[in-house]
Amino acid sequence: MVSLCLTGDLMLGRLVNEALLRYGASYPFGNVLAVFHQAHLRVVNLECVISDRGRPFSRWEKVFHFRAHPRALEALKLARIDCVVLANNHVLDYEEEAFLQMLELLEEAQISYVGAGRNLAEARRPVLLSAGACKVGVVAFTDNEPGWKAGPHTPGIHYLPVAPESLSVLREQISQARAQGADWVVVSAHWGPNMRLYPPPHFRAFAHALIEAGADVFHGHSAHVFQGLEVYRGRPILYDCGEFVDDYAVDPVLRNDWGLLYRVGLDKHLREVELIPLFIENCQVNLATGPTWEAIAKRVQRLSAELDTPVLREGERLWVVC
Repeated sequence: MVSLCLTGDLMLGRLVNEALLRYGASYPFGNVLAVFHQAHLRVVNLECVISDRGRPFSRWEKVFHFRAHPRALEALKLARIDCVVLANNHVLDYEEEAFLQMLELLEEAQISYVGAGRNLAEARRPVLLSAGACKVGVVAFTDNEPGWKAGPHTPGIHYLPVAPESLSVLREQISQARAQGADWVVVSAHWGPNMRLYPPPHFRAFAHALIEAGADVFHGHSAHVFQGLEVYRGRPILYDCGEFVDDYAVDPVLRNDWGLLYRVGLDKHLREVELIPLFIENCQVNLATGPTWEAIAKRVQRLSAELDTPVLREGERLWVVC
């Protein structure tokens, strides 16, 4: 069985960048590095630009600008990241010069990227990841920062509103991934507002439509807190995976320092999604333990039950059957 690890936002800028440069490339990943190494494939949302060029974006008001030093590529390679999702609201934080340098750095490091590019065709193209005979296609979009939308000849992100008219574009991308040989297709979306524990009804309808269109896994992120899982037609919808690594202030109620690593098991059938609780502290992610583990487990069980999807537990193992 092939295991595919999915995470929420990996933000390597600001204080995380300083910690990485001071303590080494492995620092942000803590003891989660070993879990990554056990998997066959790893896909993360990269919530920053990796570059030593550019200037803070200023064409319109933007409060936060996230940039990591090129040494952050060492961290991605150490974690064996296969693909970074770039369809989000931070990859152009230091304008096109930094963004284009990042694409070059990722290509040199042989790390795939999806959801942004030098033009619209590249931003929309599916990526095909291989684990032995298993091929996993990834497509990505965001409903954030419409002004950053890639054009026919200009760099940017794959922007789509969460609306019925966007479905035809995503259906075409899913079909392209299948035509390239994908056995499984993941649709990754950086969508919705921050600090929300529940997906709104039209997000649920949109995710359902993508499963009906042929997606096998929906990989959502952007809220900074994890939301519940839903199994729809035998396919998992991860409405929001929350945070993975960051330096953000912690909301004492919503607890954006609580996270989950999602390990999807694939063979001839989509078997299960294992949920691994995480805790973010001092710009580093580690496996959650003790009362924190229990609190995360109870929250994801409650949120998923409200989506008619039971999260099973045996000892310290959590999983959803597909």
